[in-house]
Amino acid sequence: MNTAVIERLASTGRLDRIFIDGEWVLLAGRARSAVIDPSTEEAVAEIALGNAQDVDAAVAAARRAFATWSVSSPQSRAALLDRIHGLILERTEAFAQAISQEMGCAITVARGAQVPIAAEHIRVALDLAARYPFLTHRGDTAILREAIGVCGLITPWNWPLYQITAKVGPALAAGCTVVLKPSELSPLSALLFAEVVHDAGIPAGVFNLVSGTGPEVGAALAAHPDVDMISITGSTRAGVLVAQAAAPTVKRVAQELGGKSPNLILPDADFARAIPAAVAAGMRNVGQSCSAPTRIIVPRERLAEVERLARETSSAFAVGDPRSPLTTHGPVANHAQYNRVQDMIGVGIAEGARLVCGGLGRPEGLSRGYYCRPTIFSAVQPQMRIAQEEIFGPVLVIIAYDSVDEAVEIANGTEYGLGGHVQGQDLAATRAVAARIRAGQVHINNPPWSPDAPFGGYKRSGNGREYGVEGLEEYLETKAILGYGAGPAPAGT
Repeated sequence: MNTAVIERLASTGRLDRIFIDGEWVLLAGRARSAVIDPSTEEAVAEIALGNAQDVDAAVAAARRAFATWSVSSPQSRAALLDRIHGLILERTEAFAQAISQEMGCAITVARGAQVPIAAEHIRVALDLAARYPFLTHRGDTAILREAIGVCGLITPWNWPLYQITAKVGPALAAGCTVVLKPSELSPLSALLFAEVVHDAGIPAGVFNLVSGTGPEVGAALAAHPDVDMISITGSTRAGVLVAQAAAPTVKRVAQELGGKSPNLILPDADFARAIPAAVAAGMRNVGQSCSAPTRIIVPRERLAEVERLARETSSAFAVGDPRSPLTTHGPVANHAQYNRVQDMIGVGIAEGARLVCGGLGRPEGLSRGYYCRPTIFSAVQPQMRIAQEEIFGPVLVIIAYDSVDEAVEIANGTEYGLGGHVQGQDLAATRAVAARIRAGQVHINNPPWSPDAPFGGYKRSGNGREYGVEGLEEYLETKAILGYGAGPAPAGT
């Protein structure tokens, strides 16, 4: 176990402090929370937790800083983001070690995906800050896009750094000031990020971090009268609670919430490629991704072939110590999630679905840690709980269809609409099916991930968009100035 990152955070006092107004400060409250290594079920650190008084201090700092940061030049904001981007890449190994230890991600995945794609959100934000048209003209009217204000950002434990940068990057690019509440279950990478922001030379109060729980810090941020916007990534239940708390102050609420995404395999797909890719996508990050395509929808006459290919793909996974370079899948991130996965596997068995592989309990040879067996069910009916509810673990379901229209109906037949996949060789037909999927982002034939593609949900998967231009615009207000003419642009545009 590599404990160097935790030892340094402890020795510098970071574990006992939060970051407000450019300083690492002691908290108002005395509450603390253990950081559990999910591969051992043992506490490896303890962090201090903030309360509503700490939120008040952070919001006040952000409000003071907004007056000057919001009118700073986009070029100066881009320069700061460029420094943040460089420092993240420079400190990749420290971030990867922290992420692996706090939420169990395989170290190769932390190094190869969690950190570099998090850095990409900052790169896109700095590019947008430098080139976005904050001022445009419509006849004699000027259209200003200006920062919405102080933003409360609530991020989850499953992609801890990636979700932070997806919010902080565009918020800073837009000219907003922020108060970040990372998950108390995976707080180490957030503390490292605060160090990066500080070392990049951010003005005091522009970025603030308050560690804490949702009911304490998250609720205080959502209800705070001096917070102009809340952006939350989390469960649908958490998103509803945040929206309810925010409603009395009529602040903007952006929600990236749950999902039960379909992977629709058309009859003409190359099944030898499509099915392994479908299983790998659904099991990425041990299935702990809100957009994971966990429902594989296939032609009924190919069901036996699909089961064989899925079983073969899953059998090649190496589940084990996340610090081993040979491991492809570590444990799920915490005890509650382990229990959820085990419960839902039991539900699938009780509902009469057919186990293709996996099942209850830990993989063979693992006696401790929150390890789950990669599990695939077949003969699944669309209304079964395992086909409707977000499990958030390494559990996939295979659902058969008899016509493409039925397949589309199955794909759209949940309360969610975050992501979707369609695979087929006839591109025109594949595009037509992708257009019928009621989701915010649809992938055709497993394209590369893009930080410029807007991401967000339909239905109960949320409101608003992240990534790219649309992600930046979530943090902007629109102001029309009639009779403006062709004069010089205001400061900050």
